[in-house]
Amino acid sequence: MSSPAPLTAAEPYPPARRADTVDLLHGIEVPDPYRWMEDLDSEETQAWVKAQQAYTTAFLEKLPQREEIRTRLKAAMDYDKHGLPQIIAGRLFYSRRTGLQNQPVRYWREDKEGAEEHLLLDANTLSEDGTISISGSAVSDDGKLLAYGLSTSGSDWNIWHVMEVDSGKVLSDKIEWVKFSGASWAPDSSGFYYSRYAEPAPGQALKDTNLNQKLYFHRLGQAQSEDVLIYERPDHPKWGFGAGVTDDERFLILSVWEGSSSKNALFYRDLQAGADSPVVELLNDFDAQYDFVGNDGSVFYLLTDRDASRRKLIAVDVSNPAQGEWKTVLPEGKSTLQSVSYLNGQFIAQTMVDAHDDVRVYDRDGKELRQIEIPDLGSAGGFGGRQDDRQTFYAVTGYTHPGAIYRYDIASGSSTLFWEPAFPVDLSAYTTELVFFPSKDGARIPLFITHRNDAPRDGSIPTLLYGYGGFNISLTPGFSAGITVWLELGGSYAVACLRGGGEYGEDWHKAGQRLKKQTVFDDFIGAAEFLIAEKYTSQPKLVVSGGSNGGLLVAACVNQRPELFAAACPDVGVMDMLRFQTFTIGWAWQEEYGFPDQKSDFDNLLRYSPYHNATAGTHYPPMLIETADHDDRVFPAHSFKYGAAMQHAQGGDGPILMRIETKAGHGGGTPTAKVIESLADEYAFYLNAVGHDGAPK
Repeated sequence: MSSPAPLTAAEPYPPARRADTVDLLHGIEVPDPYRWMEDLDSEETQAWVKAQQAYTTAFLEKLPQREEIRTRLKAAMDYDKHGLPQIIAGRLFYSRRTGLQNQPVRYWREDKEGAEEHLLLDANTLSEDGTISISGSAVSDDGKLLAYGLSTSGSDWNIWHVMEVDSGKVLSDKIEWVKFSGASWAPDSSGFYYSRYAEPAPGQALKDTNLNQKLYFHRLGQAQSEDVLIYERPDHPKWGFGAGVTDDERFLILSVWEGSSSKNALFYRDLQAGADSPVVELLNDFDAQYDFVGNDGSVFYLLTDRDASRRKLIAVDVSNPAQGEWKTVLPEGKSTLQSVSYLNGQFIAQTMVDAHDDVRVYDRDGKELRQIEIPDLGSAGGFGGRQDDRQTFYAVTGYTHPGAIYRYDIASGSSTLFWEPAFPVDLSAYTTELVFFPSKDGARIPLFITHRNDAPRDGSIPTLLYGYGGFNISLTPGFSAGITVWLELGGSYAVACLRGGGEYGEDWHKAGQRLKKQTVFDDFIGAAEFLIAEKYTSQPKLVVSGGSNGGLLVAACVNQRPELFAAACPDVGVMDMLRFQTFTIGWAWQEEYGFPDQKSDFDNLLRYSPYHNATAGTHYPPMLIETADHDDRVFPAHSFKYGAAMQHAQGGDGPILMRIETKAGHGGGTPTAKVIESLADEYAFYLNAVGHDGAPK
């Protein structure tokens, strides 16, 4: 491939009307010239969107690398992928995606050698373009029924259906207006529990705020209108509910969440006490995180960060639940206790050590029995099942490890390979380093860097830096076929584990939350400066990317340090920090970002809000701002308004492009074909910006 001079935005951007809308907030006049874009269906907004799409397409089509990158991506993604199996009633249930299939396909078979595989559900047949995806599923305890949710065009709204496993027959059951909820079967397979919101007003499904979630029980064969209301709290409209029945069939467990906070309440109903038994508010102070792990009769095992930032496992006897009677099974350690499974009388505990995984097994009393080996700088996932299961499955992966699935025998502690992919790229040419750098305040921040084994440390390598930094979400090593193409193109890939995440527990999360959000931006900027100072890359070769909260991260850092980056791609980002709470589930993020109606939070939000900090005449780097027309989590107007503001403000010649995907949402369930197109556009845009021809250096 040739390496021409980078293309610039030669043509004027499609015009966007700047209205005189001004809000008086806490005594400060705050202009909002693009407020009209919040009306997504207006003729003016639709015309602007179409013009932006045409402008961006025309620009990207001129990039000489784009077609070859698309070809490389198709080749790298053309391999079989296998999901983690579930063992239910002597059957294995799992998903597989063959080659370039847009959506994974669900299968089942008997759990014995040579058993015939049966097709269960193929979402690829539900739409021509692969934009209907399976958003969730639950198999009944007898292995005979499948409840599954379908999402259209990436929306968070799901419609749930029921299928007979043996016959493949789809039953008449149809459950609508479900969001942020799975399904949990009753032990007798008579129906399942789920949570839903009220039906939105016509035309408002992608915009209205989501409040007053209610927990229902759906009995098979009945209309949704006849579903039994199990629990609601109109006095707490922001509460949401997740419910499930314990494996001993005695308790219905309710995990109660409010907003994005990791703190929750935990309630239960004793099913043995009858259908009218009360819901008991076991832990109702929202003072910590309480994850139900399992139970032995009235003894509940809970994973919690109460008085333990890096979490511990405790035992609470609900017949005597006073805090003074709680017992610690696995105490807080130096590393973060990420998850715990309770199977066959043993606890399988996954711990994060500097953002990668360590897995150990303990008995009921907390005595360590063994360690489960995983690759160096790898991640593990799985270990699910019923408490009486004697086997389980887990997967291991890493930045240069495409993933393998193992069957684990709980009694003996032996692992046997169940499946591994035949990945079409030789990954032995690449390696991952874990390094640490000091942030602005001296904090020690982990940074994973994946590159060719022979990559020079002379600043010549195009490097893609990725970050998130929020909502207690940890970035642990994981595999992406798309990233291998970036490596093949001669690039390096860096992932910074910023504060605001959960890599070192709740204290690490709080260090980047609300009034401390600037710390996250400082960490990301520190990662960029470290990569440059240590000559992993150089400023003209450094591009940055992030999605959702990571889109906010990238946009805020570009606004604050525009000279530091060669290009940037903020994807489905939260960009208007003064109005995010007014759309869909945005109100739930106030615990993370702050409450705009509170003066101290408002002042802080205004200081970094990407939309409000686009400064006219500034030389900003090339930007590819991405969003989707069906994103009902981060309202697309966030990116519309920010993109218009940045195009208006741009004082340099770097292109500010809007990539607006159609029939897509916040990212979940995106068809393979759309993933390939998106990555081809991004990588071609990056290479154009850094003046790289796509050949390894």
